[in-house]
Amino acid sequence: MTQATPPRIGIIGTGAIGGFYGLMLARAGFDVHFLLRSEYAAVNDRGLHLNSVVHGALSLHPVQAYARASDMPPCDWLLVGTKTTGNLELAPIIAQVAAPDAKVVVLQNGLDVEDSLREHLPGSLHLLGGLCYICVHRSAPGVVEHQALGRINLGYHSGSAINDDLRRQGIVEEGAALFRQAGIDSQAMANLHQARWHKLVWNVPYNGLSVLLGAGTTALMADESSRELIQALMAEVVLGAQACGHEIAESYAEQMFTMTESLTDYWPSMYHDHLHKRPLELAAIYARPLAAAKAAGCELPRMQALYQALSFIDRRNA
Repeated sequence: MTQATPPRIGIIGTGAIGGFYGLMLARAGFDVHFLLRSEYAAVNDRGLHLNSVVHGALSLHPVQAYARASDMPPCDWLLVGTKTTGNLELAPIIAQVAAPDAKVVVLQNGLDVEDSLREHLPGSLHLLGGLCYICVHRSAPGVVEHQALGRINLGYHSGSAINDDLRRQGIVEEGAALFRQAGIDSQAMANLHQARWHKLVWNVPYNGLSVLLGAGTTALMADESSRELIQALMAEVVLGAQACGHEIAESYAEQMFTMTESLTDYWPSMYHDHLHKRPLELAAIYARPLAAAKAAGCELPRMQALYQALSFIDRRNA
């Protein structure tokens, strides 16, 4: 019996998320190819480096790095680690580097982030959502700092297997198995949309408040007023999810709150985007959930106020 050819994996956007998971997969022996923009020269010359509290100091050199999508070989799996603010430019790049029947995993925060890509991709491509539970940021070109966690859960969004339960499940399980072989906890999710609401329970308060208040998790969790605001925002996300037909136990918000108390001081990705004057991911993390909840007859006033404040800050920062 002939052994199946190992999959070729492409990383679209080699920032903190793409750099971490791509490096871990490459070190596990997978054929991984990295698409970069501004950091291409640094990574091509010096490689990728990971400083991890969990895994230690790891490096990958040489790196199969590319400055142009046209130079990449066709990939069986594509991990999209770019910001949601650049999704309009992504579809042509994905279509160019995707092998026939390729699986595209969107490693982004927020609600409905796959929808804007789906309409511009070939119907044969499988689109999956990847939810990354990780504390990670980039400290220099090609250098990733990993503070904690790392789990990545996958769910099927759309593609030619949408009406084939067995095939759809097989694709998601295959993707989770790739990450597990690289030493990363990964599970298949039955309901991607509900899982994205779950992720918002943490992302809505901590990402936004880190920018608004200029504070990391340690300071936010140490102050009584900010603690109350975090819990109130979490409760609103749960309420919005329930209004949209997605059950999230109230204990889940408490679990996320307690978990954050145990973290070493962490500055979320939105704070780093603000610091480096990059556009904030406000549409995916705030505007879409707010609109979905409102359409279901549910108002989320604290989340709305946070969104409006962040919109003002984002426009001034630009």
